[in-house]
Amino acid sequence: MGIILYLSLPFGKSLTMTFTNKTIIVTGGGGFFGTCATARFLSAGCNVACLDISDSALSAVPEHPKLLKIPADVTSQSSIDTAVAATVARFGKIDLLWNNAGYQGAICPTLSYPVDDFSRVMNINVTGMFIVLQSVAKSMSTTGGGAIVNTASVAALRCTPAMVAYASSKAAVIAMTNCTAKDLAPNQIRVNAVSPALIGPGMMWDRQNELHAACDSPYFANDPVTVAKNKIGGVPMKRIGSVDEVVDAVEFLLSEKASYITGQNIVVDGGMSAGLK
Repeated sequence: MGIILYLSLPFGKSLTMTFTNKTIIVTGGGGFFGTCATARFLSAGCNVACLDISDSALSAVPEHPKLLKIPADVTSQSSIDTAVAATVARFGKIDLLWNNAGYQGAICPTLSYPVDDFSRVMNINVTGMFIVLQSVAKSMSTTGGGAIVNTASVAALRCTPAMVAYASSKAAVIAMTNCTAKDLAPNQIRVNAVSPALIGPGMMWDRQNELHAACDSPYFANDPVTVAKNKIGGVPMKRIGSVDEVVDAVEFLLSEKASYITGQNIVVDGGMSAGLK
């Protein structure tokens, strides 16, 4: 006769991820990940402040009574402080942040990589990410805490050739996540990262394969179709991931189901970087 174990959740916790009336800031809100996340969190009952430097990208985000669209430059502290203040003025406080804005930069080998572009990548992806994190965390610290997810990348783990600036910046994001998770834990703020790779289909996936094919690197074929085929061949699950699957990971990390998780980097890549640290 088998033994049956009856398990119950402590303190009556619900199995449902609850975001009703929480407020989230999404940076890069007019991009591929940002628009999907904005729709997802609005449907979950969140107030969403959607930030993007591109007015045209913001204008394409559908209007919603619980949506605040704010043009903002992550590399400008005054711009972000203004956006944070506007979010608090509209919704009362900030509970969640997806620190997602970023810039891929050039795709070319190290010897020909433009230094000015390297600086731009680092300014947006590292300094900009820190400006947003710090400004939002200061607000969260006055209202009981919150949860933050930074967008890193598998490029940081695999050290993708011809992407030295982007890979370096995302390695810095992972280190930033770990440091700030420790610093902000006493303020009841959790900080984690998500690292996607090979996400598609669509313009983002197609364009990156075109750029890799044209970058004159021995690590990539000179035909985008072959580049795509070779990339998928290196994925244990033998497919590309979807934007929704990345947002799923972000949603989990921001939810109460991840209440004892901080300083972690969740990799969303079908197993491509399994075993790498």
